[in-house]
This record gives sequence, C-alpha cells and structure tokens, in this order.
Amino acid sequence: EYWLLDADQPKSELSLVEPRREGHEYRINHQGQRLLILTNDNAVDFRLMEAPIDDWGYENWEELIPHREGVRIEDVDTFETFTVVTERREGIPIMRILDHDTGSDFEIEMAEPVFEAAPGANAEYSTRTFRYGYTSMVTPPSTYEIDIDTRQKVLLKRQAVLGNTDLSMYRSQRSWALSPDGTKVPISLVWRPSAVSWPAPTLLYGYGAYEIGIPASFSSARLSLLDRGVVFAIAHIRGGGELGRSWYEQGRLENKQNTFTDFGSCRDHLVNEGWADPDRIVARGGSAGGLLMGVMVNQRPNAFAGVVAEVPFVDVVNTMLDPTIPLTITEYDEWGNPNDPSTFEMIAAYGPYENIEPTNHPALLVTAGLNDPRVPYWEPAKWVAKLRATTTSTRPILFRTEIDSGHGGPSGRYDAWSEEAFISSFILDTFDLATQLDPGGDSG
Repeated sequence: EYWLLDADQPKSELSLVEPRREGHEYRINHQGQRLLILTNDNAVDFRLMEAPIDDWGYENWEELIPHREGVRIEDVDTFETFTVVTERREGIPIMRILDHDTGSDFEIEMAEPVFEAAPGANAEYSTRTFRYGYTSMVTPPSTYEIDIDTRQKVLLKRQAVLGNTDLSMYRSQRSWALSPDGTKVPISLVWRPSAVSWPAPTLLYGYGAYEIGIPASFSSARLSLLDRGVVFAIAHIRGGGELGRSWYEQGRLENKQNTFTDFGSCRDHLVNEGWADPDRIVARGGSAGGLLMGVMVNQRPNAFAGVVAEVPFVDVVNTMLDPTIPLTITEYDEWGNPNDPSTFEMIAAYGPYENIEPTNHPALLVTAGLNDPRVPYWEPAKWVAKLRATTTSTRPILFRTEIDSGHGGPSGRYDAWSEEAFISSFILDTFDLATQLDPGGDSG
C-alpha cells in the first residue's frame, strides 16, 4: 500500500491511497493534478487507472488503458507533458509514448526482432526527451535518448566489447515451438552465419519459474561459443513471466509439468526445423532452471548430449518437507506443500532425485556453492552420487563445488569469468569443438 505526504506541508498527516488487500498489487505515479495507478485489480496482467490528486479513493479510479490478457503492463514513467508505458507483448518489451501536448501516442521503434529494452535514468520531470536502455543478443547494453517531438533517437553510450570483434557478423531471430497441448512457446536464437554448419551444435537455456522472464540480452562470454559454430537458444517456457501472468500460472504447482514439456518441445522444434544437430545439443539451467535440467535428465535422457546444472534445486520433496530451511514455507506458493498427500505425490512425480533410473544419461556438469543458502550444496551432491551409482552411461558426471561461493557463484569478477570459462570448456568438449581459435577477427 502507498501513503502520501504533501511536500509543501511536511508536518501534515500521511494519507493512504488504497489499503492493502489479499492479491491486490498496485503502484502509483504523480503527474500534475492526477495520480496514475498501475493495478492488477480485475486485471492479472495489469491495467492503468487515473484518479484526481485531491480525491484518489478507489471509487474515483478511472481506466486509461484496459487489461489485455497476455500483454503485461510492466511500468509507467510520468513527465510533465508525456507518459511512457512499458508493456510486454509476446515476450517483447514495448515502450509506448503518450504525448499529452499533441494527444498522440507512438511506440519506440527498435531495429531488431529480438531484444530487451527498459526505461533508463530520467531525472528531469519537465523535459521532452526520454532515455532508455537497450540490448539484444547481438547488441551490447546501450543507452539511447529519444526526442518526443521529432522521434529521433540518439545513441549516448554502448558497452565496449574488447578484442577485434565485429558484431555485425552475428544474427538473432525469434522462433516458436509447439507444445503437445497446442501452446506456442517462444525461442530466442543467436548464431554466427560464417561459422555455423547446419544442423548446428546447440546450447539450449531454460529457467521457467517464479514468473521471471529470461531476457534476450547480450553476453560477450557467449561469443566464444558462437565463433565455433554453436547456436545459442533461450526457451521462454511456461513458469516464467514472458507472456503474462497466465504464462506463469500454467507452469507452477499442479501445472509444473508444462515447464518441462515446453523445454522438450523447444528442443524438438530446433531439431525438426533444421537448427540443431540432434546428437549435439547441450541443455543449461541454474537454480529452478537446474530443477528443469534434473527433470530433463530423467524424462528425456537421450535428447541431450550434455547438461549443465548450476546450483540445481533437485531434492524438491525433502527440501519442501523441512520448514526449518529458511525459504521452504515461502516457496509453498511456487511448488506446493508436500505435507498435503496429493501435493506430495505431484512433486514426487517429477522430482529429479526420486526419479533417477538406470539409463544412458548425458554428460553432466553440476555445480554447487558451499555457502549457498537457497540450494544447499548437499542437494546436488546427493543427486550426483545417485546418478553415478545408477547410470549405465560411460559419459562424465562432473561435480564442482565452489568453496567460497553462495547461490550466485563466485563473487569476484575474475573468479566469475573463470567459472564461465570452465563451463564453456565443458560445453565445447561435449560438442567436440574444444580447439584453439585463430584470434584474428574472432572473439575467442
């Protein structure tokens, strides 16, 4: 809930905008003689309301932008003569300018089909320019400024990429997989045309939990893989937030299997469409995405040549049965409470640790942090031990524990790069591509 104070009368009483109630989320912005209110009241993906500054009670809220299921209104930025509404459609961020001087509105045009963009630092209220951040899978983080009157954009700053790297050598694209229930699942892809041979070795990344969307953003560490002919793909599966609240709801609790099925469908789509070599696909995910990796190892062991599971949440049943672990009770909304027998059976049906069977498992690299408070190191340790004792495969099952790390991996910049290099080496070795690159013109 929000309480407001008149800055001209700092000793006056605080005034409540709208009291809290179960399930209601709202945010406010002050603009002249009105409040703009972003609310999920009767709108799971939010709608925009306005109310007069002198009488902002709920009964006076009037709708400006209606709710559209699957189109998530993420943010509102207010200025003296215009408003910027950021929303996400089909997983793509859209920034819409509402110009109050002219009564017109327009969307900021972006040059690439797959990208991430968000409002930047805009300290001036009385202005006719707007700054925003932009990145894509082939464009480093950048800051732009757009003139509201002319709609001209100026690049103010772009993160440098060291080395003799020509970013025009890379391409990105959006594709859509079809899950068995008919749901279309977006995939973001990046590759280097001059290096790739089709079908290509492919690294498929997934997360699919907590309504967190995985951004189609730039990574300089990824270039070494692309320069060796690897295609990198992000599966924007259910359980994330890319396509609105319903996308999340369809991938949690009793619907959690959708997350895993979607990821497998994305893998199959890339094979069927000629992107991926079926014998050279590596899956990667961490934390809740590590749970996804664990399920793939059990449900689709022959679909992947290798799997990278970083700090994986693989002992779901036992963890969720232990309320003394700090995050257990707050996680009931995501996974369910296994003290309920039906929920226990639901989680146990996909739990990575419970469902290991003798089979020809893919090569695995599993990581853990000794000081991890979210996924204690013994979860991946016992999972790896059981896999090693059960598998019929001769491929490696590696377990790497960082002694000084927590959930996010090594905290030092060079230590973090070192770990990423280790993971990339495992991926390239799995693809049989672990050779020295000619540094001339390449990032490797």
